[in-house]
Amino acid sequence: MPQSPIEFKGSNFTLSVIYLNHPQPEVIRQALQDKINQAPEFLHHAPVIINISRLQQNINWKQIQTAVNATGLRIIGVSGCKNEFLKKIISCMGLPVLSEGKEINKWENINIEITKKNKIPFTKNNNKTVIFNELVRSGQQIYARNTDLVVTNNVSAGAELVADGNIHIYGIMKGRALAGATGDIKSQIFCTNLFAALLSIAGKYWIMDQIPEEFLGKAACLYLKKGMLNIQALN
Repeated sequence: MPQSPIEFKGSNFTLSVIYLNHPQPEVIRQALQDKINQAPEFLHHAPVIINISRLQQNINWKQIQTAVNATGLRIIGVSGCKNEFLKKIISCMGLPVLSEGKEINKWENINIEITKKNKIPFTKNNNKTVIFNELVRSGQQIYARNTDLVVTNNVSAGAELVADGNIHIYGIMKGRALAGATGDIKSQIFCTNLFAALLSIAGKYWIMDQIPEEFLGKAACLYLKKGMLNIQALN
């Protein structure tokens, strides 16, 4: 029997959901540009969902779309739209109108919904902890759902570690680490050689420039205290 020229399969990807709190396109554009400048490796040309649930439904969508596109972000869908006429306008402009999803992590005006992007092999330890022993290469993402993640090798720049629990890195860490991805504020990040591009716990994050210089290249632990990120040396 000949193989079909196409095949449909379900898959998951890491996407940013941008919740708009202001209707003015120029205000939105400037706020997005400021955010991109803070974390260019994470947000440059990133695919995004625009959520308009917090805005009046008589907004000028064309102007808002132009403002977002001007920052280099790539809109792949719109959520939170309750106005049927506006839905038709958005659809006519070539974008899907998505059903409202669950809000997970708040990064000020940008909410990051973490899902598994690439299926990477890993080893489970007593069904509690995900252990990954290989080099994590640029473009790869390791996701430990409902558990902790332990990486015993180096993490390259452009790689991403995501866990609903804690993250432990026993190697040189140059990529991104996002612990407490579903909002667990007690999660922590432990690293033996810290050069991370981005660190996040329950949506609170630092880019590399925000990591205190004395901890770079050192063994450190990152945690939340009173809703703020803190870091301390590991002996």
